[in-house]
Amino acid sequence: MHRSLSSLLLMLLFAAFPVFAAAPIPTAPAVDAHAYILVDYRTDKVLAAQDPDTRMEPASLTKLMTAYIVFEQLATGKLKLDEPVMVSEHAWRSEGSRTFIELGKPVSVQLLILGMIVQSGNDATIALAERVGGTEETFVQLMNTYAKRLGMAGTHFENSSGLPAPNHYTTARDMSLLAIAMIRDFPQYYKWYSVREFEHNGIKQQNRN
Repeated sequence: MHRSLSSLLLMLLFAAFPVFAAAPIPTAPAVDAHAYILVDYRTDKVLAAQDPDTRMEPASLTKLMTAYIVFEQLATGKLKLDEPVMVSEHAWRSEGSRTFIELGKPVSVQLLILGMIVQSGNDATIALAERVGGTEETFVQLMNTYAKRLGMAGTHFENSSGLPAPNHYTTARDMSLLAIAMIRDFPQYYKWYSVREFEHNGIKQQNRN
């Protein structure tokens, strides 16, 4: 799914630039994906799509919504990049990809953001969710509220990181709405998606997109 995240954001970025040559749009190529959508960022026109409203597991694309809420907290001053966040046992014990943060030790918001976006660390993601919502469960309620606000009618979240869950699902169309909102509303933080690597606790972690 990391490749899907990179492809979605890149396609939206390329679509943001105007086309100077009045050439016909070619037929969409065959894409090795169950579902996809290509949207013109400036006009919201769908250029190509395949099963864009089919319900699918978002996996780590879930972190786009977690990041969106964190970015809003930063933009409104409710969260600071240098603010220390204490790592809970729930975050520390998370399954899947990790940022190698340590139980009971404070980590800056900025490092947690890098861990979430660059490394796709579930531990860093949950730590951020707990800082904003108090608990991950409360934060997930925020995620679903924001999804409705953005018109993501085919989406429901059960966690902040993308771990499999029975009622954790989205669609390609909904992910395009979220990606567009991310670029439009928080361009000052969009740069983190191009960070190639960072280091924490002597461990170099590379962007897996």
